[in-house]
Amino acid sequence: MLSGIVPALLTPLTEKHEINENVTRQLVRRLIDRGVHGLFTLGTNGEFFTLQQDEKVRLASIIVEEVNGQIPVAVGTGGNSTKEVVELSKRMEDVGADVLSIITPYFDPPSQNELIAHFENIANATTLPIILYNMPSRTGVSLSPDTVEQLSKVPTIKGIKDSSGNFDNILQYIERTDEDFTVLSGTDSLIYWTLLAGGDGAVAATANIFPDIALSIYNNWKNGDYVKAQEAQEALRDIRALSAKATVPAAYKKMLEYRGIPAGPPRAPVMEADELLTREIEELLKQYEKRGWGV
Repeated sequence: MLSGIVPALLTPLTEKHEINENVTRQLVRRLIDRGVHGLFTLGTNGEFFTLQQDEKVRLASIIVEEVNGQIPVAVGTGGNSTKEVVELSKRMEDVGADVLSIITPYFDPPSQNELIAHFENIANATTLPIILYNMPSRTGVSLSPDTVEQLSKVPTIKGIKDSSGNFDNILQYIERTDEDFTVLSGTDSLIYWTLLAGGDGAVAATANIFPDIALSIYNNWKNGDYVKAQEAQEALRDIRALSAKATVPAAYKKMLEYRGIPAGPPRAPVMEADELLTREIEELLKQYEKRGWGV
């Protein structure tokens, strides 16, 4: 299962907006070399919503092959219909994914009872462990603590990634589930606080760019150095603020390019960071390097 610092992988694309296999492998190797605890692909920052099913399977195959069992790989298979999620989940099982991450359906928000049935049906159709993915700001529906408590009793549903930004949500998930149920923050500003509350780590978009900062939060927390852990948490603030100036994941892709990984453009209709934002990104990352982050 996932725990610790798990980058929410960006999906490198060519200038023609096709999957860039070489850069994907480069990014995976870089993150493994830096010591991350797992990889989370085909999430929001991985542009899952713009990729066709065959593209998703190809991307997952590349990542699983490059990882070669060194760390767990979670693959997003969420969608709007239970049928399509089951089909894609079975294909990812064949690819060799370790964990499935399944976001709630979106556009037509289901009721809590419908969500329970949706996830139970998927769990019954696969042998892989499942991480629920809660992101109400994008999907229009939130997994209630009652629902998560009930779903946590399903043997193959092993955890949740919460990207609501609501810390009380995370607290209730932790309080309402057993110790072996994994609770991960999907909001980078809450990594430290989630660990303090008894959570298991984070799926962090900023870890694509600065895995050393996110790992510093986790490692210092684990070693009991809470001052350094909190300092590292605060170091993520400016990166996150700058990323919010463009549509996901344009700013992070430009940051990664500056760090020597040409992740390419976002897939249209999302556009690349403009000149002004690119200059801001370059200046900010220089400041981080002066402080010893990411050198």
